[in-house]
Amino acid sequence: MVQETTLSRIQELATPILDAMKLELVDLEFKREGRDWFLRLFIDKEGGVTLDDCADFSRELGAVLEIEDVIETSYRLEVSSPGLDRPLKKPQDYERYKGRLIKIKTYEKLDPDGRGYERKTFEGQLLGLEAGRVKILQMDKKGGTIEVAFDGIAKANLEIEF
Repeated sequence: MVQETTLSRIQELATPILDAMKLELVDLEFKREGRDWFLRLFIDKEGGVTLDDCADFSRELGAVLEIEDVIETSYRLEVSSPGLDRPLKKPQDYERYKGRLIKIKTYEKLDPDGRGYERKTFEGQLLGLEAGRVKILQMDKKGGTIEVAFDGIAKANLEIEF
């Protein structure tokens, strides 16, 4: 619970900087790896972010976090792009990336095409989000369009297309 409050506060402090720099916060995590704590922010913008965007944002946010003293332990701040396999987190992501290849993992096994084959992983062309359901045109041998409830998605990412 403390970590969620900390992440909310960090996001609150980052928002004006993101807005001023015309950047989007894709993801935010604060976790321990070995002995060290890492605060990672993944940012993006139309046309993609550059190394300079990441460095400038990191410098600005780092100064604010230092002043506000939000995190009580020592940590490493890392800012980067979400990469080619960008996670899809917000409902608007499912509209923004229509037509792209995606992979979705659900919390529970589903049989969305009614063929008696339950699974948690689905891959295909994103058709969009309607009425709280993500529509995908499957690219595997099963084919066909499936719908998955947005709230039932544990993880979703763009897939790299060759």
